[in-house]
Amino acid sequence: MEFLQRLARFLDRPLFPWKKLIIGFSLANYFIEGFLGYRQYQVLKKTKVPKVLEHEVSQEVFDKSQAYGRAKAKFEFFSGIYGQIQNILFYQFDVLPKLWSFAGNLLVRFAPARFSGEISQSIVFVLSFVVISQLLSLPTSLYHTFVLEEKFGFNKSSAKLWITDKIKSLFLTFVLTPPILAGFLAIVQKTGNQFFYYLWVFVAGLQVVMITVYPIFILPLFNKLSPLEEGELKSSVEDLAKKLKFPLSELHVIDGSKRSAHSNAYFFGMPWKKHIVIYDTLIEKSETQEVVAVLAHELGHWKLGHTTSLFGISQAHFFAIFSLFSVFINNNSLYADFGFHTVHPIIVGFLLFSDVLGPTDTLIKLGMNVLSRKFEFQADEFANKLGYNAELARSLIKLQIQNLSTMDADWMFATYHFSHPILTERLKALNWQSTGKVEGKEKAKDAEKTDVATATGRDEL
Repeated sequence: MEFLQRLARFLDRPLFPWKKLIIGFSLANYFIEGFLGYRQYQVLKKTKVPKVLEHEVSQEVFDKSQAYGRAKAKFEFFSGIYGQIQNILFYQFDVLPKLWSFAGNLLVRFAPARFSGEISQSIVFVLSFVVISQLLSLPTSLYHTFVLEEKFGFNKSSAKLWITDKIKSLFLTFVLTPPILAGFLAIVQKTGNQFFYYLWVFVAGLQVVMITVYPIFILPLFNKLSPLEEGELKSSVEDLAKKLKFPLSELHVIDGSKRSAHSNAYFFGMPWKKHIVIYDTLIEKSETQEVVAVLAHELGHWKLGHTTSLFGISQAHFFAIFSLFSVFINNNSLYADFGFHTVHPIIVGFLLFSDVLGPTDTLIKLGMNVLSRKFEFQADEFANKLGYNAELARSLIKLQIQNLSTMDADWMFATYHFSHPILTERLKALNWQSTGKVEGKEKAKDAEKTDVATATGRDEL
């Protein structure tokens, strides 16, 4: 505690250029990512299939995958510029203090007197900020869904569904933000200099609540979960869960195909009651044992303690963040440099503090990606030891082909950005021996009209 208080006094320096520092951090991060993106773009211009995949992937599929990768890289480059312009304008024109005053004026004009105070004003401030952010993100969101994804055959969402999803997301934000933010601010206000202990416990409890609430109240607003039909797949998955002593409660199929041709398989739930969810698109385009192999990989993360380890790391991260926040919460120079000379709203301080932490977030992201890739190799080996070597390798290749995922990567770009190893690395680790072209399962009724296959890439599996 004494160390944190000394650090707080040291950092609270009058006229310290916090705004320039934060903008500088943001620009530096953008240029670093731009440099890495440029390196990856050169890889995406290659025309030769990687040697490990030359017998599995046709030239046509590889060319299309490369084109998709270049299109996404260009989109990320221009959307990044758009985001940087927004950030700089927000800071340079003191949008935050103006928005804070706007929130206060709204409460004075339209809310009963009992809703005056920092907590109520903070809620209006955050909700207003969310609405503005949503409006500003519409151009890039529209382009990504209806131009980029549409061009490569992945978008299955209609304009009506897209709009409905946006409205539902905003509705959830307006419902969930007030109580969560009120609890966050009340803890900080009432627990003194040691608020970070209580804040940490609050957030950990909130995560547990959301794990319980999400599948019951939130997920059904966007997707339909149906019980997996009786048959070979259900029996195989249940046998796998029983063998691993996985506390399987229910098996679901999710209608991911109504929005996208991408898909996934995952599990969620409390330690004693788990649910497995399989995308309908994954079932449609994969053989039964290939789907089981995918789930063997996913359950490997559970059996090897990866999910517990990541949860523990996230808790340590939260505690560190809240502890450091106690250093900045009363930093007069930070507030003043962003236009808050007479008031120091807690939520504004937290937002600015998050920007100050930008460089450390970059390092944490790098470290977490390194750890995540290690876990992926371990989960692959776990499935391999269960006897799913060939099935897992085939499913990885199919998913890569079907998803048009990047088949090669610049090592610096991959180290920084990828949470999963690239396909060639995973196949080498599995000692995969080529058996010729890998074909996806075809449904007779769709065989003639399906050009773009469905499934996830290495980002999910």
